[in-house]
Amino acid sequence: MKLVNTLLSLFTPSKSIIIFKKIIRKFFPRRALNTQGVNIEWLHSNELSFSKVAKQINGKLWEEAKHMSNEIKDHADYVLSSQNVKMGGGGMYPFLYFLTRVLNPENVLETGVASGYSSLAFLLAMDKNQKGRLFSSDFPYFRNKNPEMYIGVLVHDYLKSRWSLRIDGDEKNLKAFFKETDSFDIAHYDSDKSYEGRSFFMSSIASKMTKDSIILMDDIQDNPFFMDYVLSKNIENWNVFKFEGKYIGMIGSIE
Repeated sequence: MKLVNTLLSLFTPSKSIIIFKKIIRKFFPRRALNTQGVNIEWLHSNELSFSKVAKQINGKLWEEAKHMSNEIKDHADYVLSSQNVKMGGGGMYPFLYFLTRVLNPENVLETGVASGYSSLAFLLAMDKNQKGRLFSSDFPYFRNKNPEMYIGVLVHDYLKSRWSLRIDGDEKNLKAFFKETDSFDIAHYDSDKSYEGRSFFMSSIASKMTKDSIILMDDIQDNPFFMDYVLSKNIENWNVFKFEGKYIGMIGSIE
């Protein structure tokens, strides 16, 4: 069935180009500056506990974030138990909620929605702040039947007034979002995990980030892009956090 759904998507003009690009990036990856082995060692040597960092910044808000994260997980378990498709995981949503509460952002950009763990975390924090707008970019899981219906399924209706969701792939979605706002306070990348996909994102958002903006990148253990980027660009403020066996990179300072 997954093969049938993939073939149907390939013959859909609006999806075929994006799918072919994903295939090419997967089987013909861009050459990295560092090896994957060096990347893993670098991540291990630089990893921090985001819970310790959060406690140091604002212990009260971190306790709130943990409580809200339990509610998100319970809600997700309930909603997803009735779904017959496998979507992406939750990512580091407790930290996303915490960052949003601490930074009180005006505009947040995220790529990669899936069922909506991260979207829900951002929006719940914005609702608590009574401020903010979330711009979310995604592309349907083309291996599933009618995948559009599952995107952001976790997000409560009452939160959607602060949410702009587009599902035509990052290249189209980002162009549309950039027409709506001049800058983003937080940018969270969790879509195409290829080296090229990450590179495209960083070059695309460069003019939309300020000196105080925060950039987050999930699953940086997959390839050395994050390591290559911060070292080659001589980035001063960066951190590596570990969550549920995976790594997330952060550029910018929250202290």
